[in-house]
Amino acid sequence: MALTHSEFHFTGQESVYHGKVRDVYRLRGGRMVMVASDRISAFDVVLPKGIPHKGQVLNQMAAHFLESTADVVPNWRVASPDPVVSVGYTAEAFKVEMVIRGYLSGHAWRTYAAGGRTLCGVAMAEGLRESDPLPEPIITPTTKEAIGTHDEDISREEILARGIVSEAHYTQLEDYTRALFARGQQMARERGLILVDTKYEFGLLPDGRIVLIDEIHTPDSSRYFIAEGYEARQASGEPQIQLSKEFVRQFLIANGFQGKEGQAIPELTDEWAADVSKRYIQLYELVTGKAFEPAAAGDPEARIHANVERFLAANPA
Repeated sequence: MALTHSEFHFTGQESVYHGKVRDVYRLRGGRMVMVASDRISAFDVVLPKGIPHKGQVLNQMAAHFLESTADVVPNWRVASPDPVVSVGYTAEAFKVEMVIRGYLSGHAWRTYAAGGRTLCGVAMAEGLRESDPLPEPIITPTTKEAIGTHDEDISREEILARGIVSEAHYTQLEDYTRALFARGQQMARERGLILVDTKYEFGLLPDGRIVLIDEIHTPDSSRYFIAEGYEARQASGEPQIQLSKEFVRQFLIANGFQGKEGQAIPELTDEWAADVSKRYIQLYELVTGKAFEPAAAGDPEARIHANVERFLAANPA
């Protein structure tokens, strides 16, 4: 049973925000409950079909990487009282997403193939092929928009000129982004993978500290290649074996949908959803090295509510 919507009323709840994939419940005392739904988005559009187990995969993978990078950058998470829930500190999100790319792939490649040689104000060298490594990782930020609107590429210079983020804060975000990406690439190598590109989101705590928020290094926010055979595939011009949500995007593109006005979302069958679910689980196990154990069957909303309330009672603000 896919969880595509939640409408909880937790003890101490002050507000709720329904994002593209996650539902965020703010509580008194500066805490928040983040519920990872089984919704899936592509091209900034929430698709009408839920993916079984997707929320659990993303929540548990994010928890794995947040725990593994806490020594690099502090983060918002405190605990996960349910397979699809994380509880942590409320932070005021910066209105940019920090995208970092180590290879020419995805949106960067599509821009490059169309003749573009700059992305978000960052120059890209001539003579590159799809999936080639970049001389050094580049940061290509996007605006962070509300649900139903498209995030837009933006340059560092424009972010500062428009006052979206202060220069002092943005410099810190860049430093954190590079450090996290380096750790993520190291962890990927240990699992026989290449972390190609990813995005990070950051927020400010009331005391002024910057923390990493949301998820990191999941298939919704990241792209991986299989390391074995990478060089041979590049040399022969074969496509790289990708582990990411790109296969969802390619399915939609092949069926005439890229989120543009006037385009209709193609039919999404139960078989399609089951295949996507299987791929998410495979990626979880490959990236983390852990076996995936589905949450107990039954009413997910009743389980989530009980688990969160139990945690809050045992850990009052």
